[in-house]
Amino acid sequence: MKIERVILYHLRMPLLSAFETSFGRINTRDCVLVEAFAEGLDGYGECPADRDPGYSYETVGTALHILQDFLVPAVLGQEITTAEDLQQRMAFVRGHLMAKAGLEMALWDLLGKARGISLREMLGGVRQKVDVGVSVGLQESPSRLVEVVRGYLELGYRRVKIKIKPGRDVGDAQAVRKAFPSLRLQVDANSAYTLESAASLTPLDELDLLLIEQPLAEDDLWDHHQMQAWFRTPICLDESITSLRLARQALEMKACRVINIKPGRVGGLSQGVAIHDLCQDQGIPVWCGGMLETGVGRASNLALASLPGFTLPGDISATDRYYHEDITHERFVLNPDSTIDVPSGPGLGVSIDPSALKRATLTRINLASH
Repeated sequence: MKIERVILYHLRMPLLSAFETSFGRINTRDCVLVEAFAEGLDGYGECPADRDPGYSYETVGTALHILQDFLVPAVLGQEITTAEDLQQRMAFVRGHLMAKAGLEMALWDLLGKARGISLREMLGGVRQKVDVGVSVGLQESPSRLVEVVRGYLELGYRRVKIKIKPGRDVGDAQAVRKAFPSLRLQVDANSAYTLESAASLTPLDELDLLLIEQPLAEDDLWDHHQMQAWFRTPICLDESITSLRLARQALEMKACRVINIKPGRVGGLSQGVAIHDLCQDQGIPVWCGGMLETGVGRASNLALASLPGFTLPGDISATDRYYHEDITHERFVLNPDSTIDVPSGPGLGVSIDPSALKRATLTRINLASH
């Protein structure tokens, strides 16, 4: 398959409600949409880098630069038949995993459309629907948090993740647990603690949480190893796991008991599958995190989460959790059993709404082979 042309779109989409984590509060969500053309087909990928470097050093600005000046020129006009081929051609760029993931997703979409098979089938997924939960940002008070959680439970979500940060952690989690004693509950710190300040989190061990996600620095393994030894509750690593190698090292040093696999964070779906396989071989549960994706990235995450090792609910909420208008014609809906159906059409199994895409686009960059 020869990629003939690529279009990069800088999108900005208003969120239904503000979303606050330990590194900030947002009302809109930026990303880069990648559209690749080959053999009369077009495939779409999503680079989930946001406007600001809070979660990651990658931003929309860095992703556009790396894609436009390095990654796309390296593949235009080249014969590429697998994700492994693409990864090899992108390997000369160090880091910039979200940019690579966006381009790789577009290739998967093209390959699936060319073969007439779904991304789920190509990746080896075994489920037609996947368990999902909802991620709830910081609220102004524990009582308000309880009410927000109650609203999502009434919508049908059966697993809830709440964001925490120093000063807004144990009390918030205790309030939610008291209100909902049997709720599948987990917390996410987004690297807000040091090993010393994390000692304040030990009361969380009494709340029967599914996991404590990424409490310490985004590039740390060793201190997480020390912290995990203090807790019965599993530590889950997110930001710290950016490669198969780091996943292997984290498991070898017992830095965590769960891994959150985000294909954007690890450089693509192929890399996410490799980490899944490693964890499955070692009996380590994994789940698929979310990054407020459009319908393009949401379809990709659902396909990945259909693999057998994804035994914990993912952060792949319904479309109406975040957006009034998405860029895909398809809207993902929460089933009564707190699942979402995995797309079954060729490739990603979604189609772009041109008018919605136009309204969301701030910048459009055309790149073609000479």
